[in-house]
Amino acid sequence: MTSAAPQFALVAGEASGDLLAGLLLQGLHSRWPALEAAGIGGPQMLQQGFKAWWPNSKLAISGYAQVLRHYREISAIRKQLKARLLASPPDVFIGVDAPDFNLDLEADLKSKGIKTVHFVCPSIWAWRPERVEKIRRSANHVLCLFPFEPPLLAQHGIAATYVGHPLANVIPLEPDRVAARHALGLPQDVPMVAILPGSRKAELKYIAPRFLAAAELVRQARPGVRFVLPAAPGLVDDVLALVRSSGLAEQVQVTAGQSHAALAACDVTLIASGTATLEAALFKRPMVIAYNLHWLSWRIMAPKRIQPWIGLPNILCREFVVPELIQDAATPRALSDAVLQWLDAEPGKIAALQQRFTTLHLELQRDTSRLAADAIEKVLHS
Repeated sequence: MTSAAPQFALVAGEASGDLLAGLLLQGLHSRWPALEAAGIGGPQMLQQGFKAWWPNSKLAISGYAQVLRHYREISAIRKQLKARLLASPPDVFIGVDAPDFNLDLEADLKSKGIKTVHFVCPSIWAWRPERVEKIRRSANHVLCLFPFEPPLLAQHGIAATYVGHPLANVIPLEPDRVAARHALGLPQDVPMVAILPGSRKAELKYIAPRFLAAAELVRQARPGVRFVLPAAPGLVDDVLALVRSSGLAEQVQVTAGQSHAALAACDVTLIASGTATLEAALFKRPMVIAYNLHWLSWRIMAPKRIQPWIGLPNILCREFVVPELIQDAATPRALSDAVLQWLDAEPGKIAALQQRFTTLHLELQRDTSRLAADAIEKVLHS
């Protein structure tokens, strides 16, 4: 290894991890233009010269039941990846989110002397607080998206750095709704709802049908409403089939990706809990957060919650600034009623929410690429 060309291994799961890792690689390339990076990743990482030994779609599995179904394949990938990294150790391994996959791998690598960084603190402040011990065993350093996380980790002897949220620097403080609608070929003068059911196949199965049924109820109540549904890469055909079967092919415009354009264009979004809800907040959009899991996954996960909120905007604001409808509560009628309440809301209510989200946006804006590269450089030379 030379300081001019360090070798990094990265693993990022699903679309949100790929986006974060792509932004991280931009910053690392600014520090070390000749660096080499390989592992598991997606299209955003590939654009930064990343070499993907496996696509990140292999890890885009949600819920305990679905993970169990794919356990053999995921376990085999982790075993092969571990062997490859031990045979040719990187200077630093960076696990981006995907804690159930990455933390065990990081622990194995760290025990063999490979330096490890975990990017995105697992949400021990929301559920599964017992994972803090696994983080301590696994990561030499944690890069945190939220300001309250490093002090929390420090209480457990875990080194961490607040780097801000990269999306806060990518998404403009004042999104251009007119330009976004023009880019998507959407009319300017009609109410618009963005439907974001998630980026995993399991989410399409358990969430998308409810969202589309809710959209039909919204359409019945407000015939002029239009819908846009950005489909994750690799799931466009599945989404189109669901939309056609729902009878909403004329009302729902499906796009390949372009979730940011959809959020900028919409008046309100019906959205699955996850990183996308933070993106919606940064776009200053009213939202209805929902989630639905396989019943077994929900039975396992529900007792592990330690906060009343699951949506990131509500967690960060420490109150229900937007509604959440989870599991059995996420009926099409309840979802449609919540969307209609936003569409019919007084301008003052919308303005107050936008101001709250603007304050949040400013809190999360940092020079993420530089701060992350600084922290990784310290690990590299430690």
